[in-house]
Amino acid sequence: MPVYKAPTDDFRFLFFELLKISESSDLPGYEQLDQDLVSDVLEGAAKFCEEVLQPLNQVGDEHGCTFENGVVRTPPGFKEAYDAYCESGWNRLGAPEAFGGAALPAIMTFAVSEMAFSANQAFAMYPGLTSAAYSALAATGDRWMRETIVPKMVSGEWSGTMCLTEPHCGTDLKLMKSKAVEQDDGTYRLSGTKIFISGGDHDMTDNIIHMVIAKVPDEDGKLANDLSTVNFFMVPKVMVNEDGTLGPRNGVSCGSIEKKMGIKGSSTCVLNFDDAVAYRLGPAPKKKKDGEAGSKKSKSQGMSGMFGMMNAARMGVGIQGIAIGEVAYQNGVTYANDRLAGRALTGTKNPDGPADPIIVHPDVRRMLLQARSFVEGARALAMWISHLFSVQRSTRSDADKENAADLTNLMTPIIKAFFTDMGFEATNAAMQCYGGHGYVRDHGMEQFVRDARINQVYEGANGVQALDLVGRKLTANGGRAPGVFFNLVDQYIAAQKTNEDMAPFINPLQTGLERLKDTTTWLAEHGLKNFDHAGAASVDYLRIFGIVAVGYMWAQMAELALGRIAEIDAGGEGNKAFYETKLINARFWMERVMPDTGSLQERAKAGADTIMALDAANF
Repeated sequence: MPVYKAPTDDFRFLFFELLKISESSDLPGYEQLDQDLVSDVLEGAAKFCEEVLQPLNQVGDEHGCTFENGVVRTPPGFKEAYDAYCESGWNRLGAPEAFGGAALPAIMTFAVSEMAFSANQAFAMYPGLTSAAYSALAATGDRWMRETIVPKMVSGEWSGTMCLTEPHCGTDLKLMKSKAVEQDDGTYRLSGTKIFISGGDHDMTDNIIHMVIAKVPDEDGKLANDLSTVNFFMVPKVMVNEDGTLGPRNGVSCGSIEKKMGIKGSSTCVLNFDDAVAYRLGPAPKKKKDGEAGSKKSKSQGMSGMFGMMNAARMGVGIQGIAIGEVAYQNGVTYANDRLAGRALTGTKNPDGPADPIIVHPDVRRMLLQARSFVEGARALAMWISHLFSVQRSTRSDADKENAADLTNLMTPIIKAFFTDMGFEATNAAMQCYGGHGYVRDHGMEQFVRDARINQVYEGANGVQALDLVGRKLTANGGRAPGVFFNLVDQYIAAQKTNEDMAPFINPLQTGLERLKDTTTWLAEHGLKNFDHAGAASVDYLRIFGIVAVGYMWAQMAELALGRIAEIDAGGEGNKAFYETKLINARFWMERVMPDTGSLQERAKAGADTIMALDAANF
């Protein structure tokens, strides 16, 4: 049976020592984040995740969801856990008070989300997607939607989905065939098929609010082969009356559920929309005037809500990468301390036993430190970016808000792709500690590996995230965002240069940053001349960026740890072992992970010539 203990002490360290949230009472929602409230939320969520959600994780994997006679049923215990989750308010921590939420900032909601994903990723996806859906609806929906539908989604009485992918169309949205035809009453009739819809149908709520993208046909009923007529729609599974009660079933049905390698407790559905009543979100697109040139971009102002929903989902998936790495690491450590095999290379460590615990072996330690240094460094980066979300919505200077927006936009594809790649690697490494026992179901490790693998694929496969980074994020606003990040790290390095104790952290960070800058320059010179060069370098480049960004966080944490250890040695209070462990993990990242930026730099700068040389028929 797997184990899980929520890392509440680490969150408190990040909140109050690294990010100093108590000094940010000017940010929306931060005025209530004192030590007591934060601890109450963290400890309460930890208890729920450890005692309610985690025991259902293997249950969800073994039973999965079922589909019979048009009805989707979740695994045993999921509905009861969902009801308890909503009754306790964990689903609405970040929702505005006007809708019945607690209005806590993203830094708190993402922390709780990580715990839930570690405990039971399949379960946590249901309320996670609902949160993204009601946020998009609140931002783009009509008044009656905000008054009638959003509160029920916030309460958990109704759930929500995001419906983008079609059988023939994933990332390339211009190939969509789903269409929405406007009616005389201002509604639309939407038809088409969407696939891979997480939580698309289930038995936990009375209604599901689908957030759907579809094309609006022209006057001749034809669909444009571009994004010009793509719009964002709300399509309820069950129609909603004016007084908020449920009406007849809408033209939405589940055609099947996927048979998957992982997250089996999450219902992944094929949804059929058959002349379903749909409500366009956002103001009506402006009609093209006679003689006006066309545009291949969507004219729907509601699409901003869809992109906002997608970005929130990508941030959430990145958090899942941390979460699955955390729980896998914890179980790997437990096993490594219990399992006896061989003797330590430097002499017996367990003389009273027939063998030493495998934690004595350097390679087992390497795998565990790889997982832990990633998890804790990535968590720090995620919490920093979550903090910047609140800065964007604050009354701080325009320059502060602009920098925050630049950094969050830049880091979104990095968090999604790098965190899920590394989360899978961490999970795989933790399973390796078990040897053959990791391959069988008893310990639950093979489930973590299977569950972790989906995170690299959905909400935009990681190769697409890399293309987004090099093709859009680097060049936006004249390349302003990477400049903001480079300046931050440069300034930090300069400030620490005279601190000899920080040399083991600052020198590798500086080397990694120089490699990142050099590769960025190479991309600017070669990628614009031949886009294949940018595409061929993109995945390696994103990984360099992720390693350096996490390294920047580790350097700051090492600085804090050195200071706190000195205070404790001088008679102050504190858990010295906690800070010493931080230093060891920071050193591991700088010594064992940061050097990868060198080989990644060489690979990125190799260009696309060899990759593109082989004829497709010869693959």
